[in-house]
Amino acid sequence: MHQHNTDGRIARGERTRQAIVEAHTALLREGVLKPTGKVIADRAGVSLRTLWLNFKDLEALLSATTTYWQLADLELRVDIDPALPLVDRIDSYCRQRAQRLEHLAPAARSAVLGEPFSPALVRSRAVHVARVESDIAQAFAPELEAASGDGDVLAKALFVAGSWPSWSSLRDDHGLGVAGATAVMRHTITRLLLP
Repeated sequence: MHQHNTDGRIARGERTRQAIVEAHTALLREGVLKPTGKVIADRAGVSLRTLWLNFKDLEALLSATTTYWQLADLELRVDIDPALPLVDRIDSYCRQRAQRLEHLAPAARSAVLGEPFSPALVRSRAVHVARVESDIAQAFAPELEAASGDGDVLAKALFVAGSWPSWSSLRDDHGLGVAGATAVMRHTITRLLLP
């Protein structure tokens, strides 16, 4: 009987934490880039005290929220076969990258505001950078290998072409839609990879 009560409490606590993280991510998606604890708690349907009992501080909440975004991003990731023709790999990479950038946009916009003060956000950015570097290394392995001494420079140029700052500039500074921003990314990556 005692074990059952403990299991129930643990499950309730997990549901409460999940509701708080989902509330936080929903607010970011709606453009509330720096929601207060009270706003998050209200959205989650819990008291402010409950929020801070479940997350000891803002860093703990940001850590849980960035984990949520990382897992969601991973679900959108599909391996690109390096044996496919280059034009097909470029097209697949750009389509997938655009989808993932659009999905991560609310979190990325919010993270820019908090990164200077948050180790959790800095760690999350490092995870995303490593993930994109790995995607590039996998999708364009033949071209990077053929570039020999310039392979690292080429990899970094490809990274920049599909990075969040570049995407944000195309979408926000230049006012391009997803298709237009993807076309610029595809053009840049094609120019980098095709002699």
